[in-house]
Amino acid sequence: MQLLPGLLLTLLACLGSVVAQASHAELVRLAASNGGVIKLTPTLFNALTAPNREWSAAIQLTALSPQFRCSPCTEFNPSFKAVAKAWSKVPAEQRDQHFFATLDFLEGQDIFKRLGLSSAPVLQFYPALEGPHVKPKSQRLEFSYDFNRHGFAADGLAHDLSSHTPVPIPFTPPFNWQPWFFGATFLLLSAIAGRFAWMYLGEIIMNRWLWAVLTVVLSLVMTSGYMFVQIRGMPYSQRGSMIAGGFQNQYGIETNLVAALYGLLGSAYLALILLVPRIPSPTRQRASIYLWTGIVFVLFSILLSFFRIKNGGYPFKLLL
Repeated sequence: MQLLPGLLLTLLACLGSVVAQASHAELVRLAASNGGVIKLTPTLFNALTAPNREWSAAIQLTALSPQFRCSPCTEFNPSFKAVAKAWSKVPAEQRDQHFFATLDFLEGQDIFKRLGLSSAPVLQFYPALEGPHVKPKSQRLEFSYDFNRHGFAADGLAHDLSSHTPVPIPFTPPFNWQPWFFGATFLLLSAIAGRFAWMYLGEIIMNRWLWAVLTVVLSLVMTSGYMFVQIRGMPYSQRGSMIAGGFQNQYGIETNLVAALYGLLGSAYLALILLVPRIPSPTRQRASIYLWTGIVFVLFSILLSFFRIKNGGYPFKLLL
């Protein structure tokens, strides 16, 4: 009679072991049939989180039904599935010791109430409590995934859970084709636009006089002190004065005056070089030489007068 209690305890232990093995086999089958994610019911939730479990579990408690309009749930669910799918590639020896599962609010309201949950999504981690994969007691604690810290991305989830799973989760983020797509599209459209521009504007673009004019204009702008005025924020002019004294000051109007003088001087030299030799009449040609030479002389006089205003000690001048 004294052996009866011992036999009963042994039978109960054996029965519990058989039930646990059956439950584990069912969980493995459900995970394999749904891409690594077990769709839970309250009964399956209780089996997965049983106090004698020899496995760990990451359970997503969510509310994906459109009536709840849970945007975070919709955002996180693909990440959870992607990490679970990556875990399904782990060898069976380690894979079957950890499960990914999801429980929707409509199918597990009692579980949500029992856990005291009033919002979703929530990711609960349940460590193994028995068997060869049990961790030290200090690490045998249930915890919730911190969305505020890690966000909803799959790579953050995989990295955080890997410190609790039997082996690290072999998750690789999918290749981001978006920058390459937009880059290739931009290059293609640029090539097409360049082709059409060359067809219709090729002669203009390759015109040497166009580039000559652009070069001259750019040279005049840069040599007239335009950047100096812009960088220092100098005023356009002062009342009663268009030329600022000293080399460290320059008004905006000086830029226009100096550029105009340089442009006129350059034009006068071009007239002497290009236009005057083409005049067929010797008398008119001689008169043109005198005219353009006089214009150059007057323009240089004005330029020297500006220089004398900037530098009061300069002793030389031409006309002014």
